[in-house]
Amino acid sequence: MASYNRVILMGNITRDIELRYIQSGTAVADVTLAVNDRRKSQTGDWVEETTFVDVTLWGRTAEVAGEYLSKGSPILIEGRLKLDQWEKEGQKRSKLRVVGEKMQMLGGRDGGKDGTPSSQPNSEYSETAPAVSAPPNGPPDEDIPF
Repeated sequence: MASYNRVILMGNITRDIELRYIQSGTAVADVTLAVNDRRKSQTGDWVEETTFVDVTLWGRTAEVAGEYLSKGSPILIEGRLKLDQWEKEGQKRSKLRVVGEKMQMLGGRDGGKDGTPSSQPNSEYSETAPAVSAPPNGPPDEDIPF
């Protein structure tokens, strides 16, 4: 049976990005997005619901995010779902997260953290994320595309 694993999210970063490098020298950034949903309840009132989603960025995408984004920055992420499983103190644990493969910075270079457009064009950066939790075979030698 065929399967398809794609996720597209647009939201705001909940805390400043901490960039780290693994032994191979590949950059990794863990980002949490706040994604808001507005819908009508059964009573007809509008209800705001926020979902917090953990996203992992790799390589040059992680470096760009660490350099240009901070708490409150609006971004669009495209990627795939990944289930992490581990055992802690004898109990099995699991967590669903997104492995980001494309990142679109929204709001422009002048800040725009409130999501309002600026005079600067939006910037997109993408890099193929690793097929498994292991990092890719080293970062690409590309410059920031803007």
